[in-house]
Amino acid sequence: MKNKPLKTENPAIRPPIVVVMGHIDHGKSTLLDYIRKTAVAAGEAGGITQHIGAYEAEIEHEGRKRKITFLDTPGHEAFSKMRTRGATVADIAILVVAADDGVQPQTIEAYAAIKEANLPFIVAINKMDKPGADPEKIKTQLAESGIYVEGYGGNIPCAKISAKTGEGAPELLEVALILADMENLQADANQNAIGVVIESNMDSQRGISSTLLIKNGTMKKGMFILAGQALAPVRILENFLGQPIDEASFSSPVRIIGFSELPAVGDEFKTYADKNEVKEALIKTEEKLAKETTPTLRSGQGVGKNKVTIKMIIKTDTAGSLEALEKELMKTKDEEISIELLKGGVGNINEDDARFSSVSKNSVILGFNVATDPSAKEIIDRNGVPSFTSDIIYKISDWLKEEIAKRKAGIPREEIIGVAKILKTFSRQKNKQVIGGRVVSGKIVEGKSFKIKRRDVEIGEGKITNLQQGKKEVKEVSPDDEFGAMTENKIEIARDDEIVIIGK
Repeated sequence: MKNKPLKTENPAIRPPIVVVMGHIDHGKSTLLDYIRKTAVAAGEAGGITQHIGAYEAEIEHEGRKRKITFLDTPGHEAFSKMRTRGATVADIAILVVAADDGVQPQTIEAYAAIKEANLPFIVAINKMDKPGADPEKIKTQLAESGIYVEGYGGNIPCAKISAKTGEGAPELLEVALILADMENLQADANQNAIGVVIESNMDSQRGISSTLLIKNGTMKKGMFILAGQALAPVRILENFLGQPIDEASFSSPVRIIGFSELPAVGDEFKTYADKNEVKEALIKTEEKLAKETTPTLRSGQGVGKNKVTIKMIIKTDTAGSLEALEKELMKTKDEEISIELLKGGVGNINEDDARFSSVSKNSVILGFNVATDPSAKEIIDRNGVPSFTSDIIYKISDWLKEEIAKRKAGIPREEIIGVAKILKTFSRQKNKQVIGGRVVSGKIVEGKSFKIKRRDVEIGEGKITNLQQGKKEVKEVSPDDEFGAMTENKIEIARDDEIVIIGK
């Protein structure tokens, strides 16, 4: 969809969509605060931007007013998908790097998203008002990371700014508009609007609403919108300030109230002037989806008898937050813990969520930036379902890690008695096999069970029924000694496998 040549008889210059990216706390939101003259960062929990936002600004450029749409994207690592999505719908990027902190992991990740989307971009070295700010050092760090700004082996524009004082910000915006002019962005106001879903949430008063970014055409009251399978009549249309409007055109972020279901963040949307047209489009979409098999739940695979499963019910304030929180929490699983998303949704933790958890063994309820309905709390408390809510994402992750640690403590542990490497295999009849090997560590004991490992992967189990050393039957074999054994095992043991003798 991005930057495709426009086939139209009525081309017009389209205002650029600029995505602001960078590491956490490097001043992205503060820069936008200066541009918009509003306090956005102060309203975010913990001072961290945790949603993607779209804002319009109007600036003076070459004697005339020019409009720019800005995307503010979170810097937290958990929101990498949202940052990538921001880059996908934008025309230009600003990569913010703090002069007092330098290039950080999410700086590199943001650059990778910009590069993948093939976006022209500007590096903004921020916090120049800080004592000891060293922009030349930052430029060197950027070059070492493969980001070559002007004067340091490349042609990427670089601006020195202070988002706090506004120093250098006008020059930064001048460069952004120059890049936009070079891109020759065009659109056609006479077409029906198309664009991308930026955010979705459940408004307890007004229902399902979404922030949409128009990439081409015009949206008017009385039209119909289709995003995936989510359908909405354009009755309540608002600009990014929440003010009611009658129509909006390309590059504008708008708010639509009244979708039939929650539109997926990142989905493309189309508008239709006629209700029958949108119904036909919806039928085609449903037919296409019916042919596809896309799993909606992600679960751990290969849950063993000594593995604990945690089934999560996640509720968040927006669809983007749901995606980000799931991504962050899935990192907590390991070889002993299987994490399963049992149910995810937008809105408060309600009675249905609580009842769902009460009949699902090993479930937990997690909420980000949402409340728990009183009726739901009563059911949760009565059934003792572990639950936690916060408006800081890493606090939820920390809580889950503590819950995992408690459950791990209940896993029965097996004692490893010894490990042997298989040197040779002999006859095999049904489940019985004769093997020869050498003890690598510990000891091999007759009558004990073992696990079969092939290239460090456990592939099966068995039991030693007879043990010999030098043609004599023995009860155990010591380290570095060779042995022969009769085993019972369903999976055939091969040369170079290892058997791990276990005891309980």
